[in-house]
Amino acid sequence: MKQRLGFLVFLLFSLSLYSQQHLSADELFQKARTAAFEQKDYPTSIALAQQALEQSPDYTDISVFLGRLYTWSGNTEAARKVFSSLSDKNVQDEDFFLAYASLEYWNDQNSKAVEILDKGLVYHPQSEPFLLLKTKAETADGNYEGADQTVGELLALNPKNTEARELAVKINDLNAKNAIGISYSYSHFDKQFTDDWHMAGISYKRVMPVGSVILKGNYANKFAESGTQFEIEAYPKLSKMFYLYIGAGYSNDVGIFPKYRTGASLNANLPKSFEAEIGYRQLYFTDNIWLYTASVGKYYKNFWFNLRTYITPDHQNISHSYTGTVRYYPKGGQDYFAFQAGTGISPEENRSNLLENETFKLKTFKLGAEYNFSVQKTNLFSVSAMYFNQEFRPNVKGNQFDVSLGYTKKF
Repeated sequence: MKQRLGFLVFLLFSLSLYSQQHLSADELFQKARTAAFEQKDYPTSIALAQQALEQSPDYTDISVFLGRLYTWSGNTEAARKVFSSLSDKNVQDEDFFLAYASLEYWNDQNSKAVEILDKGLVYHPQSEPFLLLKTKAETADGNYEGADQTVGELLALNPKNTEARELAVKINDLNAKNAIGISYSYSHFDKQFTDDWHMAGISYKRVMPVGSVILKGNYANKFAESGTQFEIEAYPKLSKMFYLYIGAGYSNDVGIFPKYRTGASLNANLPKSFEAEIGYRQLYFTDNIWLYTASVGKYYKNFWFNLRTYITPDHQNISHSYTGTVRYYPKGGQDYFAFQAGTGISPEENRSNLLENETFKLKTFKLGAEYNFSVQKTNLFSVSAMYFNQEFRPNVKGNQFDVSLGYTKKF
């Protein structure tokens, strides 16, 4: 009985081996794809792809797939050997250039990846995957000017490319090493305060390899009194995914501004064009006010959606602030329309001094719009308007109307 069973197993194995040896290159290719994608068995997939190429050495799709398999397996040199051989044959397939450039980009050979993609763009000048990967490689290589031009070409082809839109916005913050900005805001109250508010600010931003640093000086006239504030903010990079926000401010004019303010957040650039942030803000007038913040953002085609909350605990209750923002980008990463709605007061607003007397615990509704546009890429203009309806005393509400203007020069 054992001899018969052993003979049967041997016969089945021989038949399987015989049938596999007589499979066509297409059939072997399909089995290799199944082993790779469904079973995650790369060694078997590589063996099947090599067997298929023995039958059809000029089958480009199988060669490209074999190069990808070596890439996914971490065998970089074997992958480069496959792709170099295809390059010597002057292969012009789109998938070849993308697979070869991806290998180099994933291994931090960004200049080589750009070189491969530039060659591919000669044959496929409107390839969105080429332009997207080239933008990523140029950004990773610190060539922000080139990346800005490349992503601009991509968005001209397809303004609704979500990943390109996300990259365009991020590259916009990196494309110039220096930026000087000025701003002015005007606030009018129908009931809460007799005098209008005037606020002005000046800022200087420096982009460095470790991240951006911003210095700010603010002036305000509130309650018919004037005050100044100095701030510093930094955005150090931790990795491709994570970066920090760190901020601090000081003013000797308490009431117009908080005497001290600090803040820190961990920010993440997540897959699928999502963003997230979690952190804290602290304001000190005569006592500390601690606020904890979290937000989630999402790029989708021409749009950016964001929801942010501030939570302020105390001994009696917890106060909440929620703000939803939608941006629409008609072209690049600098020009957009924004719409905002929410409840409560946030420490980033000009009204943050109202946190001192706990009016933030009363009901507040806000609604606003903003328009940002650029002239010759280095001149940035913004105009915004915001409406607030606030319960400034229990069961007593008033309206506030804000108008803000801004200009930034990048160089």
